[in-house]
Amino acid sequence: MPVEEHTAEVDGQPLFWRAAPVDGPPPLYIHGVPTSSDDWLPLLERTGGLAPDLPGFGRSGKGGHLDYSLAGIAAFVERFLALVEVDRVQLVVHDWGAAALAFAAAHPERIERLLLVNALPLLPDYRWHRVARVWRTPLLGELTMGATTHWALARALRPAFAGPVPEAFVDAAWSHFDQGTQRAILRLYRSAPETRLAEAGTALSHIRVPALVVCGEHDPYIGSAFADAYAARLSDGRAVHFADAGHWPWLDRAGADVIEACATFLGES
Repeated sequence: MPVEEHTAEVDGQPLFWRAAPVDGPPPLYIHGVPTSSDDWLPLLERTGGLAPDLPGFGRSGKGGHLDYSLAGIAAFVERFLALVEVDRVQLVVHDWGAAALAFAAAHPERIERLLLVNALPLLPDYRWHRVARVWRTPLLGELTMGATTHWALARALRPAFAGPVPEAFVDAAWSHFDQGTQRAILRLYRSAPETRLAEAGTALSHIRVPALVVCGEHDPYIGSAFADAYAARLSDGRAVHFADAGHWPWLDRAGADVIEACATFLGES
């Protein structure tokens, strides 16, 4: 189905999002780091829905005064839904998009169903991966960001895929990897020690809707056990694992199967 691009200004900052028509509560796709709504095009074309670029990413505003944190992302979701005048959604989150689960836990009546894809664990026992620990370290994080080139970004993303890293994916990520996005990434990671992540997930059981947790097992950042832990924490959750996919499983070697599983689940609404 056709996917349209939209822009608006919110609180003096530009906001970009994509939309495709759908009957009923639309899927709301929330991307992670370091990318944008570009990630979601294969699913948007299949299921319809809404996919914004988060503040600090893609084509949206990247002002230094913005709130790049778990709470900031949750607050953005509420503002975005007010802007597009949508009350109830099927929430789809990936990576740092899991911060939107705080919005879902605070407003469970606005969630039709929930789809988590290799989502940042808002759960006990998670420990930041090596790259995150670098980004969380003052000065070292800034130096690492400043030294990142297109080649270095492609090399860093290689372990996150079971198959070849799609060149178009790297190009899209690099095209928006400016100082504003680098600052947003550093602030996001520094806003969230592991204890804060676990605290943010304590209210997940309030979300009493069908939930599917998709796990690409070839993920160097998030262990596959956290998919099962998410499914257990949610009141009506189940996990599905894909051995031949990594951190962006719908873009990886098993992508067609992942897209089918996600689209089928969302189509059950």
